[in-house]
Amino acid sequence: MYCNQCEQTFRNSACVNSPGTCGKDADVQSLQETLLYGLKGMAAYAHHARRLGQHDEAVSAFIEEALFVTMTNVNFDPEALLDYCLRCGEMNLRVMELLDRGHVETFGAPAPTRVREGTEAGPGILVTGHDLLDLWELLCQVEGTEINVYTHGEMLPAHMYPRLRDHPNLAGHYGGAWQDQKREFAAFPGPVLATTNCVLIPPEQYRDRLYTIRATAVPGARHLPDGDYSALIAAARVCPPCVAAPTGESTIGFHRQVLLDQAPTIVEAVRSGAISHFFVIGGCDGAEKGRNYFTDYARATPSDSFILTLGCGKYRIRDHDYGEHLGLPRLLDMGQCNDAYGAIAVAAALAEACECGINDLPLTLVVSWFEQKAVAVLLSLLHLGVRGITLGPNPPAFITPGVLAILQQRYDLRLTGQDPAGDLARALAAA
Repeated sequence: MYCNQCEQTFRNSACVNSPGTCGKDADVQSLQETLLYGLKGMAAYAHHARRLGQHDEAVSAFIEEALFVTMTNVNFDPEALLDYCLRCGEMNLRVMELLDRGHVETFGAPAPTRVREGTEAGPGILVTGHDLLDLWELLCQVEGTEINVYTHGEMLPAHMYPRLRDHPNLAGHYGGAWQDQKREFAAFPGPVLATTNCVLIPPEQYRDRLYTIRATAVPGARHLPDGDYSALIAAARVCPPCVAAPTGESTIGFHRQVLLDQAPTIVEAVRSGAISHFFVIGGCDGAEKGRNYFTDYARATPSDSFILTLGCGKYRIRDHDYGEHLGLPRLLDMGQCNDAYGAIAVAAALAEACECGINDLPLTLVVSWFEQKAVAVLLSLLHLGVRGITLGPNPPAFITPGVLAILQQRYDLRLTGQDPAGDLARALAAA
């Protein structure tokens, strides 16, 4: 079990047996950790939303209550703790809704757009992380200069918001998912701004060019005062400039409202059989082996289906031409990991229009997970009663076999295997 929460741990180290000294068993420990990780992910989204003027006191009150539930000798009841996990999912859904509203109200209604990838000639700054407000504040401070600003990783969806997309200093996108940053940041000649999580401790090659802000900090990087990018801008002027090295273009920006505006057409296409299936394939990316499962799964999807993707998990599937269907790209990039709210909203709207439940739609969710925000999103899906989710590439280490069995029994939660094409065929057969 390995619980070191209190003073009475076994041999003053940790309770490795189940039950522990206090009587708590491994399943209770597992549910407490699931709740804690879900709360951490939700808090990250809530932090971004609050910076955009969006908050809900009910969310803050729940965080306090749920943290109290995980304290020593408070709650040993698995059913009660599972209920708190599902309530965390409910509150996270609210938080993602607030963040979505904050993004739209601050940066404008998203729209599909073509994004230039690679670099242009001239001084450049690379921005990684998730915080779009940081990107906006930087753009405001470089406005009127010759400095180009590029997005990296989960900042790619910034280009779908008109206020950001139309800024003259936003030059395009560079690089892929977070785990490739050591190679990509070393190759980028200018300074790099890390705005949130998914930043790695920098090696010597670019340590003096990495800047962080607010809660984000790593050893060796330069931490900026909140809202003041003058040191970053000065570094861009003395660093070697980027060279013209375009790598292509991509289409992003299929925000929930873009798809909801097409809902009548989509519903009719589903009813007529013109659309065979929807797949949500995305989430977190990572370096662990087995993530090629998502690549192979996406490439095996039928040509009359659509793939909704979001989060940095998209980098596992976006470097492939899936073609078009009904005048739309088959691969529809919906945005950041928090834009899972959008996918949920689209599914709920389609279910209402089709007069059925979400689980009755021709819809399959194949989710890659890595850390706490993905846990929060998974809990939101379970709160809504979504069944048949495939999760991988590895089961969460904090989920015990007992808790996994409960989730499999109640929600048909599935784990990725060795046969993505076979898993896809079974999903289509069951639809």
